[in-house]
Amino acid sequence: MSLPQSFMRFLPVLRRRPDAQADIAGGRENPRLRGSVRFYQTPQGVLVLAEVSGLPGRGCRCEDDIFAFHIHSGGSCAGSEDDPFSSALGHYNPERCPHPAHAGDMPPLFSNNGYALQAFLTDRFTVREILGKTVIIHDRVDDFTSQPAGNAGERIACGVIRKPGRR
Repeated sequence: MSLPQSFMRFLPVLRRRPDAQADIAGGRENPRLRGSVRFYQTPQGVLVLAEVSGLPGRGCRCEDDIFAFHIHSGGSCAGSEDDPFSSALGHYNPERCPHPAHAGDMPPLFSNNGYALQAFLTDRFTVREILGKTVIIHDRVDDFTSQPAGNAGERIACGVIRKPGRR
């Protein structure tokens, strides 16, 4: 079985250097949580490739292995013990749309024994628009209903979106 021609056109994109990247690190409660989110600008939109390891396991496979995944409008992963990654602020939402139509609302991460890999294409933002923003992983699944942020729970990991090679 061969891959559809429409999918095949994106393979060369993944071979080049990303236009932006967020290096993900877990907070104090999840120090082994690590990963990267790469952003590739294409004529069809932004191709997002996320790879994360160390996602917490909680025993139940119903919703405990699904993690909300968003772009937030803040430019820092700083926070406090009581409010990890609070400097990431809220969801990136320049059009002031209701949840889950925020530009920063992305598909959830599905953990496979602590590891998640996903790729998707979106036209909700350009790479230029999200540079300096943050990527957040939450500890629960996004319900795609509750306002303003999907009742996604605590922030467990964060990364700042930057041009590759910049810190």
